[in-house]
Amino acid sequence: MKNKVFIVPHDFTPVAENAFEHALSTAKIVSAKIYLLHVVQKEKAIAEAEQKLLKLIEEKNTTIEIAPVVRVGNIFDDIGDFAAEHHADLIFMGTHGRHGWQHITGSHALKVITHSSVPFIVVQEKGIKETGYDDIVVPLDLNKETKQKLAYVANIATYFKSRVHVITPNEDDEFLQHQVQTNIQFAQRFFVERNIEVTTKVAPSSGFDKEVVKHAVALDADLIAIMNLNRNNLLGVITANYEQYILTNDAQVPTLIVNPIESPYGQSVLFG
Repeated sequence: MKNKVFIVPHDFTPVAENAFEHALSTAKIVSAKIYLLHVVQKEKAIAEAEQKLLKLIEEKNTTIEIAPVVRVGNIFDDIGDFAAEHHADLIFMGTHGRHGWQHITGSHALKVITHSSVPFIVVQEKGIKETGYDDIVVPLDLNKETKQKLAYVANIATYFKSRVHVITPNEDDEFLQHQVQTNIQFAQRFFVERNIEVTTKVAPSSGFDKEVVKHAVALDADLIAIMNLNRNNLLGVITANYEQYILTNDAQVPTLIVNPIESPYGQSVLFG
């Protein structure tokens, strides 16, 4: 089994440093190697960036293997390309406000994420607990792709001994109500079979994105897991606006975001 590989795009800002801390905490548990990646626009900027990355690594004083990498290019292509080249398992990325590394926020973050087949954990300023991701909120709608993320969540939950909290949108239509219940039962069975503690909640479908964050805040959750569908679904619940809202939520709960792939959900295993 290959060693786990994490990528941390770092632009020398506090949120990037926080993403680095999240990666380090996770790497300690799964014995991963971390590539600390900085993208520059011109070759003359490489040497200075390399020195900064080396200094950041030295300050960590850790036994985890960390490799500094500087690439010439642009973040929208090179983060995903680098992750693919190194068969990365996970990318930890910080999001910014209006000022920062090429304004990585909302739609820009989604552009970076959409370019990569590797799942991301996107963080703001909220640090990771010593115990890691204790509580994970999993919004589950009627899109068939949303089941794919359950395998990723299950692996993280197994490593961190996390509790998983499934939240689904309520529906007035009887057929859709039945589908919601079927999905809840599927998720419950999926996690229980893996000895993962799970709770379920049905929330109003109107303003479902806000309901998800509200639930995460009430649970003091450490992670929200969503799919990057980036398009309308059957119910109109998941849209790019939804994803941007979750990624940059005011409660600053980190987000695991997974791009759907053309395979059964069970084959999409984060730490395999």
